[in-house]
Amino acid sequence: MKYVNRFFSTLFVVSTGLYLLPHSVVDAVTLSNGTIAFAEPPRLVSASTPYRDTSIPNTTYYFTLEVPATAGEPLQQVTFNQIQGAEDIEFNQKDTFAFEGTRNQEGSKLALTTVKGNDKQQTITVTFDTPIAPGKTVTIGLQTYENPFNDGVYLFDVKAFPSGEKTAGQSLGIGRFQFYGPMGTEN
Repeated sequence: MKYVNRFFSTLFVVSTGLYLLPHSVVDAVTLSNGTIAFAEPPRLVSASTPYRDTSIPNTTYYFTLEVPATAGEPLQQVTFNQIQGAEDIEFNQKDTFAFEGTRNQEGSKLALTTVKGNDKQQTITVTFDTPIAPGKTVTIGLQTYENPFNDGVYLFDVKAFPSGEKTAGQSLGIGRFQFYGPMGTEN
């Protein structure tokens, strides 16, 4: 009995010590065809704009993403695809920007390699010059030429891609914007 108690005491101490060790960095998922995906995809924290009235010129739509420490790969690229709205929203690609942090706690500015739009598919793609490391929060500001003329709900599917040559994009969720017509009401 003495040896059984000592064995379980030792087992308890060792297992507790292993549990308390810092968790190792998680590797990315590599699919059978060699495509790289996040072990845990980034999360869409918020989508917001300071101006919710229709027809306001030069507004910015802010999308805040959180890359979890367990992502396994850094964030390289984000696509925004408008999937609902009474009209297509046009973005001024050259004025797109990104920074660490949130809209209310803006950190250092992040360089972008490319910003490309596809009007036919209503998609805009933002590629970071330096991939965003796991454990970071980043906000992307998409500058519009003008808020839509028509009021209502406008939805954007947000998809993230890890760094690498052959990557799988993973949907992070839907960014929702509500625009109001004259007098603050929907028509």
